[in-house]
Amino acid sequence: MMRIAELCETDERDLKGINALLLQLNPTLSPLSADDFRQVVASDNVHLFVMKEEETIVGMAVLATYLTPSGRKWWIEDVTVDRSCRGRHLGRELIDFVLNYVKGRKGVLMLTSSPKRVAANGLYRSAGFLRKETNVYRMELK
Repeated sequence: MMRIAELCETDERDLKGINALLLQLNPTLSPLSADDFRQVVASDNVHLFVMKEEETIVGMAVLATYLTPSGRKWWIEDVTVDRSCRGRHLGRELIDFVLNYVKGRKGVLMLTSSPKRVAANGLYRSAGFLRKETNVYRMELK
């Protein structure tokens, strides 16, 4: 049975599960360190939701939030379902879980998705997200 919950504690098994999903999301990402993992889980502004089958992480979604002068922002990031579990609508379950979490809160909920991720883009549109015409710029900080 699949269950989704916010990760509130860290252990080695969960770190390995998160790193396995991150590698599937983007093979160029460096593994998350144990210290960074603890910081993510301890943060008041980051919610790491994991989907587990038995005790194994098979999916995740991150919800981050911050307040600016123009209002509260919520961002969904790192939505990933393990390759072995895809095609079972588990991504939809994760997104629905996040949408339920933010229900009744104020602000704007955003996410980005590569146009190459056809299934993911279809999922987000079917969940009620509207495409925003904007440019995204990126700069690596070292």
